[in-house]
Amino acid sequence: LKVIAIDEQLRVIYEDNVHFDKDLPEFKTQGGVYMHSDRLTVTSPVLMWVKALDMILEKMKSSGFNFSQVRALSGAGQQHGSVYWKKGSIQILKNASSELPLHQSLKACFSVGNSPIWMDSSTASQCSALEKAVGGPQHLASITGSRAYERFTGNQIAKIYSQNPEVYTETERISLVSSFAASLFLGAYAPIDYSDGSGMNLLQIWEKVWSMSCLDACAPGLGEKLGCPVPSHSILGPISPYYSQRYGFSPDCKIVAFTGDNPASLAGMRLQEGDIAISLGTSDTLFLWIQEPTPALEGHILCNPVDSQTYMALLCFKNGSLMRERIRDHCASGSWDEFSKALSSTVAGNNGNLGFYFDVMEITPEAIGIHRFNRDNQKVSDFPKEVEIRALIEGQFMAKRIHAEKLGYKVSKYNK
Repeated sequence: LKVIAIDEQLRVIYEDNVHFDKDLPEFKTQGGVYMHSDRLTVTSPVLMWVKALDMILEKMKSSGFNFSQVRALSGAGQQHGSVYWKKGSIQILKNASSELPLHQSLKACFSVGNSPIWMDSSTASQCSALEKAVGGPQHLASITGSRAYERFTGNQIAKIYSQNPEVYTETERISLVSSFAASLFLGAYAPIDYSDGSGMNLLQIWEKVWSMSCLDACAPGLGEKLGCPVPSHSILGPISPYYSQRYGFSPDCKIVAFTGDNPASLAGMRLQEGDIAISLGTSDTLFLWIQEPTPALEGHILCNPVDSQTYMALLCFKNGSLMRERIRDHCASGSWDEFSKALSSTVAGNNGNLGFYFDVMEITPEAIGIHRFNRDNQKVSDFPKEVEIRALIEGQFMAKRIHAEKLGYKVSKYNK
């Protein structure tokens, strides 16, 4: 959990973090999560998140941070995680005593103690049932921006409903991680924002309302448990009195809707129409601002957090930095400098030599293995080292462009 405070010139005046495994060892998480014995189910304890919030605010307080100067507060949460509030929790949240840390007041508030998160892949049967219910994967993508994905919240809710219907009945509100965090500050259930809501397989991305056919396919009475979605830049209300009394926040401090981490990246990078951002991590992520998307079986279309009339496209590629590091180790003695020199020594287009490099099963497209082709389009078993390096980099970036264009991105003379 990270906190950052900025002034009106966007200068960072305070930052800190709480590390789940290290600072909250009592929850016994690894990487902030529990990997269950089936290797498919992955969850995080809800109370760990609440306790981390208590801890980070106490750290700020003891460092002398002046909470009374905070005018507005917003945040981002990992996409696709969900939190299940037990019936009657709204009263406890609203009336939490400022004498106690929040996690003590809320300890009996959750009907599901361990929240399913983005790493979970245990809902394959729910995904196929949802796609079938609405007329197939492409139709689901046309409604919600994505075909059914195992981590998406609608499928996670469907699993909870089918395995524990009594737990579902006991739940009065379902939050995303983002709207859950906003709820803690608001002292009331915060609505889900359009942008994070588009990662659930439940929101009609064009009309910005829940899709009845998707809700009905997941669980009965689900719309009431989700509340009405709102634009991602909505002001939800003033901060809960709990924070004024315990930490000295001004009662006028505004809570702005929280959103998902991917939409927040688009806002934080200050992307505008026609821009593309690429994050080169363990997985490579490409996201872009888009006016007229064409939802497909690959990638995701989300509502744009900055402008509710437009969209953002998101593509994820699993064979990212680990693949590049393996080729670097094999072809450049483990040195990025050597790798860069080799890349510079070859010409753009690589004299027609082309490669596709997938050590693990790729998301976009679904493929695995190393595939090399020479200028005559014949498959070959190896390349000279410098040709291999350029083939890797050009192949990865060409794939990103091709799949972005499939989602409706247009390469024009302005953004070549």
